[in-house]
Amino acid sequence: MSEAGTAALRLEGVARTYAQAQSTLEVFRDVRMVLRPGELVALVGPSGAGKSSLLHMAGLLEAPSGGEIYIDEAAASKLPDRERTRIRRDFIGFVYQAHHLLPEFSALENVMIPQRIAGQSRDAARTEAVRLLTQVGLADRLEHRPSQLSGGEQQRVAIARGLANHPRLLLADEPTGNLDPRTAQGVFQMLVNLVRAEGVAALVATHNAELAARMDRQLVLHEGRLIEGNRIGVQ
Repeated sequence: MSEAGTAALRLEGVARTYAQAQSTLEVFRDVRMVLRPGELVALVGPSGAGKSSLLHMAGLLEAPSGGEIYIDEAAASKLPDRERTRIRRDFIGFVYQAHHLLPEFSALENVMIPQRIAGQSRDAARTEAVRLLTQVGLADRLEHRPSQLSGGEQQRVAIARGLANHPRLLLADEPTGNLDPRTAQGVFQMLVNLVRAEGVAALVATHNAELAARMDRQLVLHEGRLIEGNRIGVQ
C-alpha cells in the first residue's frame, strides 16, 4: 500500500512533439509537476496549448516524446500496453467533457461496469455504485438511463463512474464545459466535495477561470511550459 505522502502523479521532463513535413512541432517541453492525494489542481491555458494531450499522457493513453510519467511513484509511460491498461484500471479515473455514458444501461449500471471489469462481485459493485450516486445527489435516479437524465445529472454519473474503482488519480478534461453556468457550479462543487472525501488527487483541465481559482493550485500551459498560475497573473 502506498504511503500517505507518496505522489499520485509525477511528471519529469515530459515533452510532446509532432513530426511535420519539413519540421517538428513542439507542443510543450520539460513539463514537471507533482500531484498528491487530496489535492485539486486546475490545468489551464488557451485552446491548442496541449492540455488534453498532457492529460492523455498523465493517464497513459498517449506516450510522451520525452521524459517520464510516474504513477504512485512507479515509472509507467514505457511499460507494455497490458501493464499500462492495468494501471489505468486500478489507479486512474477519467471524466471527460462529454459524459460518454452507455445509453442502454441505467445510472447504477454505468457506475457498476468499471468495477465489474476490475473483478468486483455484482453485489459489491452495486453497493459502491449506490454509495457514490447517493453522494452526488442521485439516490432517486439510480434506475434512470442517460436519456432520462439532465446534462448535469449525466455528468454527475460520469464523475461517480470515474471514482468507482477508488483511483489514486482523477483526470478531468473540461468536466463542466457542456453545462450552463448554474449547473456547472453545482457539478463542480460536487466534484470538489467528492475528491476531498475520497482523498483522490485530481487534475482538472478547464477554461473556466472562476472554477480554476477555487482549486488548490492553478498550472498554466504557457508557450510550451507548465507554470504555476500566480507567476503569470492567474488568480
